[in-house]
Parts: sequence; C-alpha cells; structure tokens
Amino acid sequence: MCGIFAYAGPRDVVEVLLTALKRLQYRGYDSCGIAVLDGDELMVVKEAGPIDRLEKRLTQYTFQARAGIAHTRWATHGQPTTVNAHPHTDCSGTVAVVHNGVIENYRELSQRLTERGHILRSQTDTELIAHLIEEALSEQSRTEDVPNEQVFLQSVRQALSQISGTYAIACLWEGAPGLMIGARHGCPLIVGAGEQEVCLSSDLNAVLPITRKVHILNDDELVLLSEKNLIIVSVTGQELSPRFQVIDWQLVQEDRAGFPTFMLKEIYEQPDRIEEILSQRCRGEQIPFFEELTLRPSELIGFRRIIIEAAGTSWHAGIYGKYLLEKYLRLPTEAEIASEFRYRQPVLEQDTLVIAISQSGETADTLAGLRQAKSRFVRVLGFCNVPGSTLSRESDGTIFLLAGPEVGVASTKAYTAQLIHLFLFTLYLGRLRWILDEDQIRSILSSLSGLPEKMRVVLESHDPIVRDCARRFQNARHFLYLARGINYPTALEGALKLKEISYIHASGYAAGEFKHGPIALVDKDCPVVCIAPTDSVYEKTFSNIEEVRARGGRLIVVTTEGNSDFDQMAEFVFTIPPIFEDLTPLLTVLPLQLLAHHIASLKGLDVDKPRNLAKSVTVE
Repeated sequence: MCGIFAYAGPRDVVEVLLTALKRLQYRGYDSCGIAVLDGDELMVVKEAGPIDRLEKRLTQYTFQARAGIAHTRWATHGQPTTVNAHPHTDCSGTVAVVHNGVIENYRELSQRLTERGHILRSQTDTELIAHLIEEALSEQSRTEDVPNEQVFLQSVRQALSQISGTYAIACLWEGAPGLMIGARHGCPLIVGAGEQEVCLSSDLNAVLPITRKVHILNDDELVLLSEKNLIIVSVTGQELSPRFQVIDWQLVQEDRAGFPTFMLKEIYEQPDRIEEILSQRCRGEQIPFFEELTLRPSELIGFRRIIIEAAGTSWHAGIYGKYLLEKYLRLPTEAEIASEFRYRQPVLEQDTLVIAISQSGETADTLAGLRQAKSRFVRVLGFCNVPGSTLSRESDGTIFLLAGPEVGVASTKAYTAQLIHLFLFTLYLGRLRWILDEDQIRSILSSLSGLPEKMRVVLESHDPIVRDCARRFQNARHFLYLARGINYPTALEGALKLKEISYIHASGYAAGEFKHGPIALVDKDCPVVCIAPTDSVYEKTFSNIEEVRARGGRLIVVTTEGNSDFDQMAEFVFTIPPIFEDLTPLLTVLPLQLLAHHIASLKGLDVDKPRNLAKSVTVE
C-alpha cells in the first residue's frame, strides 16, 4: 500500500517523479505529492485525489532540482486530504518525509512531541517522523562537528530508533542538498543505481525505467543517496556493502492496448500467460519442473502435513491447492487466512511445510505468517509473482508465478497463474514422493494441452452475453455465489471480484452449506451465481440450485457446453468447454471476472482503482 519514489540525477526531477508516481498509482491513489530541493530550498507540492491534479498544479512551478521524493497514498491515518497527503514536513519546513507503513506508538509520540512544542498539522502518523528528525538534527548540530551528510544520517537513525511499527521512508533535508535518505523496517524499499543517477522506490516497476541494477534493502537498513554516491548502513550505524543484482523483468506497459481498463486487458491476457507458463514449466508430457526452486527434492519428500497461508484472492487459490494436495498426495493440508494464522497458536512441527502465497510478495499478513513459521524452524515455500520481493527472499524456496506485472488492483491473471502453478506443483510433488507414476502424470498433463485455447473461447464467446447479464443486474443490491468441490474457491473469488470493483455486496458459499442459514437471503430480487460444471459433484450441486429456484432466486449458471439442464431455469447460462475436472476453475472464473468488470463499468466506477483498496497490502 502506498507508493514511494525518490530520485537524484541529471534528468528533469519533477518529470521523473511524476512518471514514477503514475507507475505506482495502483498501490494507492487517494492523494499524492512531491518534495524537491530547489537549490538549497525545500519545496513541497501535494494534492488530494489523482495524480493528474498534482501534475496540473506543478505546471505553475519551475524548479531547478537535482533531487526529489514523491508519494502516492492509500490512507491509514487521516482522511485523504491535501493536508494529510505526503510529503510531510517538520515545524521549520526544512525536512520532508514520505512513508509507507504504520507507526504503532503514534499516540505516545504525538503527545510527547506536542508537549515539547511541536505543532502537528496533519492527522497522519508520518508527520511525526519529520518532527523526530528535526529534533535529532538540532541535537546533532549542537553537539557534533561532522559533515552534514553524516549529521543527516545520524539524525534519521536517531528518529527511527524511537518508532515502533513498520516503515519504508525517503527523506530530504535542506542542510544536505542533493542527498536523500531511505530506510525500511517491514515494508519494501528498493535502491536503483544508474549512470550518475540513483533512485529509491517501494516497487520495482518504478525503478526499471531508470536502471535494472538494484539493491533491495533488508529490514533495519538505511541508504544515503546522491547522484554520485550510495552508502548503506545498518540501523546501528555499521556500513554495509551493497548487494547489487540485475533484474530481468518485464515492465508494466503504460498503455491499455486498446482496452478500456487495465483489468479487462489483464483478463484477456490470461490465455497467453497460461500458455507461456506451460511452455516454461512442462516439456511435453514430462514431470513439471521449477528450475528456480532451491528446496531440494530430499527436503520435499519428508513432509507429512502442509499449511497454505495467504490473504484475499491468494487464499482462494490456496483452498484450490488444498483440494489438489489432499486428493493426489493424501497429505493433510490446511488453507489458512494469513491474518488469523499469524495471531493464533498453530501447531507447527518439523514435518510440516508452510506454503505462503502472495502476488506482490509484500503482503504484510502473509509475511508475518512466514516469519512465525520460520521462528518455529518450519520450512517455507513461497509462491510469488515479483522477483526480489520480501517473500521471495525470506522463503526457503520460491516458485515464481510468471504472470507478468499486474496493474489492475483486482487480481485476475495472477490468480489463474497461482492456480496453474499449484496444479503443476502437486504433480511435481506427487512424482517426487512416488505417489503418481509417469503414466498418470502424462495422462493428467495431456489435459493441459488445450487449456489456453479453451480459455480464449470462453472469453471471446461470452463477452456479449456477460455484458447483457451485467446490464440486467447492475442495480442489484446483493449477489450470492454457490459451488461445490474444486470450484468452491471460484465462488469465493467471483464474489470477491464483484465486491472489490462494483461495491455490490456479494457472498460466496459452499453449495451444500447454503441451506444451513444463508438460503434465507434468497428472494425474487437476489441474483444467485451457481458454478455447476458437469463434474463429480454435479448432481449434488444441481439439487442445491433447485432449492434456490424453488425460493424465487434469479439464477445465473456457469456449466459445461452441451448441458441443457438450465435452459429453462436460469436467466443467463455461461458455458465452458469440456475439460479435466481439476482444471475447471481456470475456466469457470473467467465469466465471473468479466461480470464483475462489466457491472462496475456500467455503474461508471473506476475499475482499475477501486475505493479503499490498493494492490499491495503492506500494513496489517
């Protein structure tokens, strides 16, 4: 959540900062701002609302700046107003700070600073950091005769030592023109080093247009940057050597390729992404392989229990993984909500493997669960889409999702990438453990050969009918989603997508559980989306749909081509081509993604930037 970017170098600093903010806006978009050192004078410009407002206001200024910091915000403390927008300054206006994270001792620090005469102008926790640096600078200048860059660095260290919570920060000080300082604890921060220019960001996608040579800060590291210098120190003051790596990763394309939204573009990218994943992971009908996986086969065959921990869409993928791992490997598997897993006292033993799933690799709850597992000496396998992310670095082994960058806040192609990787990993693990033989794996893999094309058929053939369905139900107040078995996660995911971007309340249920209470919600105004491919639980699901029909619910059904059972029952029927049962969720979710998108678009909502949400949830 929130986006940080900082730059020092010969380019037009304001232009570079604005370009970076546009690449970061999916991380937060309720307010934004920049601070630059114009000569030796600190200038701050910020606005509530989207970046184009800030861009328009900046046309009124002419800056001769060599360094600057920028931020796009997802509010945690204080409403999205100009006053609460970042950057924040101290009393004298000589220090500017941008910040991701949450300061947990905010109230205590606020009271102490107020008692010492500081005037706090905003409702944010971030502003306190600027005032703490201001105090430390005052103390340093009175007691020490050291260069200003060291005064600045020591003052930031002193300020951070008083903070409890999580942070990634970038800051400027008038006393050290051309210099910036960054630091992190619990939130991502990446240093980019180019030719006579440097940058700092919470997201790789903003760094890569400047340079592919990066150093990923670890927790409790600070970096002092200028266009000609880069110094990394620990929070205790020990100088550290940069650990540079060259990132080979696709950039987010800034245009929508003719689509009205990034989300719709990414929905339609899914067949190509699955095709690419299969080409990289499967060689014909041989066992899937994961060349980046550093967990040795000998480590993977001894586990007797698996816990999958994740949040939101990734948790839904985790439930799908649970069904597969238990079916094929006969391994007890639990799919845990990360925020609950972290705070309860789970039984974690040495024969347990924890799988942590996160699109961004920076999800705070999922990382907390990972760290709890590692503190108990349990091995962790990460499923992640972003190279160099915290999850990929802290896991014992990582499988990358290969979905490519995803801009739409409501995840689509990352979800199906998670599903296909969980499917392939199950086969891989089944062969390692000698539970699945080569003939079984070849038979199962043969069902994958037509999957991308079947996904294309669903998307291309259903868009018109899904639009008609969206028009009919765009003003509904509540949706219900029902499914059984391997498609139960599809019901949860379909409901989540609708909630995220259309703001219509929606709930997903296991169809067999529906009659135990939620069926009371069904009436003549209630659309009920039923996922019912002709699979091993079809007859049971059909009976549950009859129960909905008997109570006047308005039926929308996803089923298999050629099934005419719903022709006279449902107002809309979306069909999928016949496919291996355990792969049906990769098809059944597609019309539900389209339905959510089209309803939100018809309501005139910002599909790519839904209210109150951000792409990467880096706070608890």
